[in-house]
Amino acid sequence: MIQIEAVDLSDGRQIRRFLDLPFRLYRGHPLWVPPIRIDAAAMLNPKKHPFYEHSDAEFFVALREGEVVGRIGLLENKPYNRYHDKRTAQFYLFECEEDQDAARALFDRAAERARDRGLTQLVGPKGFGPLDGYGMLVQGYEFRPAMTMMNYNPPYYPRFAEALGFRKEVDFVSCYLDPDKFKIEERIHRIAERAAERSGLRVIRFETKKELRAWAPRIGQAYNQAFVNNWEYYPLSDREIQFVLDNVLTIAEPKLIKLIAHGERVVGFLFGFADLSAAIQRSQGRLLPFGIIDLLLEFKRTKWVAINGAGILPEFQGRGGNALLYSEMEKTIRGAGYRHADLTQVAETAVQMRHDLENLGGIAYKNHRVFIRDL
Repeated sequence: MIQIEAVDLSDGRQIRRFLDLPFRLYRGHPLWVPPIRIDAAAMLNPKKHPFYEHSDAEFFVALREGEVVGRIGLLENKPYNRYHDKRTAQFYLFECEEDQDAARALFDRAAERARDRGLTQLVGPKGFGPLDGYGMLVQGYEFRPAMTMMNYNPPYYPRFAEALGFRKEVDFVSCYLDPDKFKIEERIHRIAERAAERSGLRVIRFETKKELRAWAPRIGQAYNQAFVNNWEYYPLSDREIQFVLDNVLTIAEPKLIKLIAHGERVVGFLFGFADLSAAIQRSQGRLLPFGIIDLLLEFKRTKWVAINGAGILPEFQGRGGNALLYSEMEKTIRGAGYRHADLTQVAETAVQMRHDLENLGGIAYKNHRVFIRDL
């Protein structure tokens, strides 16, 4: 008999029970990358996460004979719904044993609560913000995720979703870039530079985090303006922008962050991150006491770079900015000596970027699917 219980966010024991489930389900799995535990806990803390300043979230666990066998989060992102004129609920943080009854009970409760809120669709996995990753893995189970920027799940999760009446909403594809094959001819670099010069664009590169922090407010403004036409977009609050920037700056290698500026205004950006997945796996998501040391050492050891955030403001697209961005992408990957690159989660709706990456040698090798169901 499956029982569904709501998680009391004022009860530390219930929160830990919710957070601990994936560590049990994926114990010993060679590819699963655990969340950073303090980051995962912040999602269930209305006093710490800026999402709760404008929206609501509820969390549920499925119990069999007192043991947690599944979990789910239900989010109502009010700014997203206002911007897109929708009434959608989001599900997120779904984890479950291979038990169709438990999965059905969790989604039934989430759907019931969404209807109680007057919402008409349930979509997901879709999290609290742009750093949480999108979708269930439906292709690429043999590859390790790029840090905690994307979800990993067993193949039976999408089967559960389809059996429960969900259909595809949108796919997010990740591309593998081999530095030996990801090559831009020198003349293309020159063309990009000349086109950018005519448009008054320039590349800003960083050596230190101090330099990077000085540009942080302008980076946040550009980030909030670059994806206005994307399926997942909604206008981030000032606190959410700061939350994203703080997280980016924590793990940023300044040399992997590139900006494109028009005058003193940031109009494009490229966020590269040394992939620290191996160290996060070894620490099991704990930064203290020794995890942080291993993470710092992994910056030097890793041969993988994750490109998670590349954008040009719409009004500067087609004016040399895109070419300049790809030029910098190649220099970033090749110049830093990485042997592998993951361009993380490009929406299938970003048709031009997908074509550009394929033309430059990128190979689609992971696919995360966002599902939707009418209520």
